[in-house]
Formats: sequence, C-alpha cells, structure tokens
Amino acid sequence: MRGRRVAWSVAAFLSTMTSVALASDDPLKICLDEDRPPLSMHHRGRPDAGFDVLLAQAIAARLGRPLAIQWFESKLDEDSSPQLEANALLSDGRCSLVGGYALTQDSLVVPGMKTARLPDFAGATRDDRRRRVPLGVLTPSQPYVYSPMTVVLGPKARGRKIDDIGDLAGLRLVIESGSLGDAILMTFDKGRLIDSITHLVPGRDDLLGALQRGDHDATLIDLARFDAHRAAHPDTAITASGYYYPIGANRGYVGLASDGALIGAVNKALTELAAEGKIAEFGKQAGLTYLPPREPAILGDVWTKIIQR
Repeated sequence: MRGRRVAWSVAAFLSTMTSVALASDDPLKICLDEDRPPLSMHHRGRPDAGFDVLLAQAIAARLGRPLAIQWFESKLDEDSSPQLEANALLSDGRCSLVGGYALTQDSLVVPGMKTARLPDFAGATRDDRRRRVPLGVLTPSQPYVYSPMTVVLGPKARGRKIDDIGDLAGLRLVIESGSLGDAILMTFDKGRLIDSITHLVPGRDDLLGALQRGDHDATLIDLARFDAHRAAHPDTAITASGYYYPIGANRGYVGLASDGALIGAVNKALTELAAEGKIAEFGKQAGLTYLPPREPAILGDVWTKIIQR
C-alpha cells in the first residue's frame, strides 16, 4: 500500500511538472494599441517599439514565457469605448492582458451591456468585425506609470509661466471637442475661459499642427501625446510649459477577474522591475517623460473632481 502511495505521489509530481513546463511554453498574450506613441507602435516595415513593448518583453521574461503581442486599433471618436474594447479583446481570448490601460473607477465598473464588438485587430476577419462578444469583469494590475495632462504652448506664448489653469487667461486656447482637456478648460472657474477656446474635431483636425503654425497659443493634452509629437518633430516650435494638471490617471494592465493568478504574478514582476529602476529606464529609451504612479492607484470620479475645481 505504501509503495502505491509513493508511486502515485511520483506520478502526481511528474504530472504537475509537465503542467508547469507547458505553462511556461504558453505565450503571454498582451494586447497593445498599434498607434499610441511613445507607448506602443506597430507599423509595417518597422520594428515594434514603445514603452509598453519594452515593459511587456520584461514582464514575459520575468514570468518565463514567450511574448505574443496582439495589436489592435482604437478609434478616436465619440462612439468608441476603451473599456468595452479591452473587455471584448480579453473576453474573446485575443489576449490575457491589455497594456497601457487608464486605471479609473469608471473604466473598471461592470459593463452595463452583456456584449460588445471587437476593435479592429491584427488578423481580424470580416466575421470578427461583425460579431459581438459576451463580456466579462475586468480587474487591474498595480499601476506602472502616471499619465497627467499638461499645458503645451505655441510659439507666440513660448516662455509663458503656467502654474495653474488660470494662467491661461488672455491666451488663444485650442482643444479637441469632447476630450478631458475640453471639460477642464470649459468648466474652469465657472466658464471664465470659454470665450478664448476654439474647438477642433478629434481625428479630423490637427491640434498640434494648428498650435505649431501659431494659429493658437496653448492647449491641454496628455503628456505622452506631446512626447510623441516632439519625437516626430524634433525642430518643433511648440514647447512644454512644465505644468501638470493635478488630476491625472495611472496606467497599468487590465485582465479578467477570472485570471487573478496571472494578475498576481504580473504585480510581482512590476514590483521587482520598479525597484530595479527598469521601468523608468524603459520610459527613457522610448522617449516617454516617465512619472512613477501616484496615489490614488485608481482614480475616482474624474468629472466631479474637475467640476468641483
């Protein structure tokens, strides 16, 4: 009887080791936006690049798994929802993690609908573009980068000292309709800046190009977006003011709540990489103005905070 128990224990051990070996051979699938420089970039004829690519490679290496990036395209329009796109990709098994996800309470709530369409992704078929995917529940990793809004100045306002949104008074402001920056500028001090604001259509008008031409004096955009513009136009005449709006969001990974073990392993890897200074180094390599995560880890009601200011 004892011999049978020993034999069973050895068999169980070998079976467990085989499962671990298979798991280590299973690619870590991470979904990344194909056109969000300097975070992630995937263009034909060029090597994949960006902060989130470097970080994904490091995470996969820490987990002892090969990396497989599922590239997708997020639309910048009023009908798109990053939350539903991420959930659909995860729930359809296209990836186990979505990188560069803005960690806010609104973006992590249980979806109000049971199904959603997939965003366009590399390898998508015609049927993929038509079907709807049953949605799961999202759960975040710990954050790995802080993503603030910053004031960017046109050539005529170069050197203007900006310590607060109120310092934009008297400048010709430009912003994309429906954006977070739009809400901030339009509601500031009961609408004090409204008469100075010109609205552009997202995805159609060139916001930073208009600022570069001197048509306007200042805008309020995500810091990473300015980093991308500066990398693409090293001789640009627009400049960073150095001012960061005090309400910003951390970014991290998001997965399905049913995959908690993976999130735990990723958190451990992120903690180690941050302690070694690797994450900040990846930001520098990618041309990202890296800012470490800030409290709260998950931002609360953004719109209420903005209106109250």
